[in-house]
Amino acid sequence: MLSTVYAAGLFGIDGFPVTVECSGDRSLPDFTVVGLPDAAVREAEQRITAAVTNSGFAFPDMALTVNLAPADRRKEGSAFDLAILTSVLQCGGVIPADADLSDTCIIGEVSLSGAVRAVRGVLCMAMTAARCGLKKVFVPAANAAEAAVAEGITVYGVSSAAELVAHLRGEHLIPPTPHTIPRSEPGVYGVDFAEVKGQTRAKRALEIAAAGGHNALLIGPPGTGKSMLAKRLPTILPEMTFDEMVETTELHSISGLLPEGTSLLTARPFRSPHHTMSAPSLVGGGKIPMPGEVSLAHNGVLFLDELPEFGKNVTESLRQPLEDGKVTITRAAGRITYPSGITLVCAMNPCKCGYYGSKVRECTCKKQDIHLYLSKISGPLLDRIDIHVELPALTFTELSAQPEAETSAEIRERVVAARAFARRRFGEGGPRSNAQMSAAETQKYCRPDEKGTALLEGAFRKMGLSARGYDRILRVARTIADLAASEEILPAHVAEAIQLRALDRKYW
Repeated sequence: MLSTVYAAGLFGIDGFPVTVECSGDRSLPDFTVVGLPDAAVREAEQRITAAVTNSGFAFPDMALTVNLAPADRRKEGSAFDLAILTSVLQCGGVIPADADLSDTCIIGEVSLSGAVRAVRGVLCMAMTAARCGLKKVFVPAANAAEAAVAEGITVYGVSSAAELVAHLRGEHLIPPTPHTIPRSEPGVYGVDFAEVKGQTRAKRALEIAAAGGHNALLIGPPGTGKSMLAKRLPTILPEMTFDEMVETTELHSISGLLPEGTSLLTARPFRSPHHTMSAPSLVGGGKIPMPGEVSLAHNGVLFLDELPEFGKNVTESLRQPLEDGKVTITRAAGRITYPSGITLVCAMNPCKCGYYGSKVRECTCKKQDIHLYLSKISGPLLDRIDIHVELPALTFTELSAQPEAETSAEIRERVVAARAFARRRFGEGGPRSNAQMSAAETQKYCRPDEKGTALLEGAFRKMGLSARGYDRILRVARTIADLAASEEILPAHVAEAIQLRALDRKYW
């Protein structure tokens, strides 16, 4: 007898359909899985045999051969368990032969007791099933809300193998999980810009960074609020669109980082890895390449505190992701591309002791030590950071005063208005932010007037800007103009953009 069931596999964030075929004949009992399975798939034999018995069914007394097609594509992980179990039981007559599974995808890991355990990447696999024209998908109950985000498919959450068999026999139907799309939540971070005292210039710089999606570098002595400001940047970013929520959720799902019971990530991610991390941890890697921090922060903020303390090979690995908005990892198993559309925020002291250039405390570093410290950050990486801002030490008056600072909600309103202004200019299919403009789009939309051009020419000569640095000043100026709702880039907008890179000359 032959039974055919459909499942789905993962390669990066891309799912692919898998046909599970089970053939049985009345000879000596045997169980073989073919179709380029990895160790976890081959071990399914022991899990499924025990699960069937402990669920109260008789395991088919026949020679079973399970084929996972296409046979030339490697199958990895335990998500095929439930589909293999279903095909085995249908082949053995426990599930009726006339049970129509032609429009059904089955995903899940089974335990020895028959319980169905959650697996990673369910959203990617459910969307693959929908794209392939399947109408129903059975997933672990813990993953049901996540899978229900996929449109055009009915999702059933399964708690045990016995529950699935009862449904397929028509004895006890599993209620479908309703399709729901949670709203984006901009205020879930528990912090607010109103809590930051002083540092008006730095707040303005981060507002510009949020409005245009620009990368920023905060420099200043210890205790000036660099980390505090960076952690509040997500609170002024626009709410995520549905597509952005799906992209972010897929990356966290395949990494096994999606919180239990969460169907969709609705808040922009904020990732702050420790400086002892490795390059693969940052950009992704491993035998089977998994997303790194730069991809887990996709559509959100990646914060690198104490930037010079990161290994140089680590920070240099950011160059391509920042430029292209994606990471491509090549291994023997194939090439995987993960998105990395992030806003990078870095913080650093101006020297090892932290007080170089400070007016309140003397620096104890030698000149060569300062140069060595700053040289840990390369020119090509600095070129990819649009905004450099210095944070001075706060005075007692600033710390003790109780001014009515702007809240994150008030700043976010201006950021949202600026992004809407830019979208009207770009039209459908344009970049999501000014920072993502191509060279052609920069040339088209970032044209200052004669006075602004003269300012840029002077800055180019005095600051020794590269072509990339020149383009980035133009994009920042475009964002400043958007915040002012100005179609024209005025000299004042150019001057402010130049000032936000003036530290190129002071420190480097």
